[in-house]
Amino acid sequence: MTAAPTAVRITSIDDALEVAAQLSEEFAGDAARRDAERELPHAQIRQLAASGLLAVTVPRAYGGLDVPFEVVAEIFRLLAAGDPSIGQIPQSHFTFLEALRTQGSPDQQRFFYGEVLSGALLANAQSERGPHPINVDTTVLTRIGEDYVLSGRKFYSTGALFADWIMVRASLFEGPGTPDASTPKAVAFVPRDTEGLTIVDDWDGMGQRTTASGTVTLDHVVVPASSVVPYSPVFAGPNTYGSQAQLVHTAIDVGIATGALREAVVQAGRARPHFEANVARATDDPLLVQIAGEVTVTVRAAQALLSVAARAVDAARADTTDESTAIASIEVATAKVAAARAAVEAANVLFELGGTRSASGAANLSRYWRDARTHTLHDATRWKLQHIGRWTLDRTPPPRHGVI
Repeated sequence: MTAAPTAVRITSIDDALEVAAQLSEEFAGDAARRDAERELPHAQIRQLAASGLLAVTVPRAYGGLDVPFEVVAEIFRLLAAGDPSIGQIPQSHFTFLEALRTQGSPDQQRFFYGEVLSGALLANAQSERGPHPINVDTTVLTRIGEDYVLSGRKFYSTGALFADWIMVRASLFEGPGTPDASTPKAVAFVPRDTEGLTIVDDWDGMGQRTTASGTVTLDHVVVPASSVVPYSPVFAGPNTYGSQAQLVHTAIDVGIATGALREAVVQAGRARPHFEANVARATDDPLLVQIAGEVTVTVRAAQALLSVAARAVDAARADTTDESTAIASIEVATAKVAAARAAVEAANVLFELGGTRSASGAANLSRYWRDARTHTLHDATRWKLQHIGRWTLDRTPPPRHGVI
């Protein structure tokens, strides 16, 4: 399979950030209507793929720019500030590129990096519904002769409907078996149009409505061994897989907070002043000014912590040790908690600053809160606080898995 678009090659960090800012502005223009009508952003995702941004982490040895993750975080913050759904869609693309970087063979890297440089979008099929524990994949990848056969069902498959390749995490067997928490896992790279793979647009979340995070079913899908990358070994030693993935989610939350605060300023400029303030403009009301100042501090703090966390991830990538990767995970977890709080608070304050008219259904400003509340459920911040607290008190390192 060859990616349909031929993407632009981005040659500098400044160019990457400029392209991200331009796309953010364009995507923001019609984001409210797309959300209200649940119009999936097929054209916008094709534009994103053609822009070259999906290839910015490809190693230089394979023709990429290999930007620091501080830049990746800023790209996602910009995209999510424009349209949080579009900002989330490529998250798993960059996450599974890390699995390819650390576990893929040179031939696999050469082929799939080439796909990405051409504009291919990778999307995930990894989460499953219970009743089995979340760390068990009942989707199985079984060796049959020279190939594998993939069977199972995945949910919350963000971006799969738009993707060229679906990255399916599955329990790996060389013969018949029943998966449990100890079963090794692998990632199968499956072309979007493969026989037996079905993507169902059944996502009905109250927020992030246009991510198409629906169901993927796999009915005896044949996968060549050349398209199977080990997954469990990612966590056998110190790594930045989880901190990188969580950094991008953090950037999305900070982007939502940034967009909500920006919209709050617009709405405050249109609001009528409270009569007791005895001022001509709502923005001269000292109580409203106080609220604006408070939420600005919250959002700016989340932005700053995102940068701190990104630099810690980059430091751990440059010198990958138990200590450096633990620090990266804790810094990202800290930023994620702050970002989740900032996103929800900024989305709430938007209505406080905008007044009654901002609650109009036609304006669809509730999308900021709905997006914030939906995306911040992705990973439990209460557990991040546990790991942060244990690190603070006695330097207990966080566990090695994909969500911290």
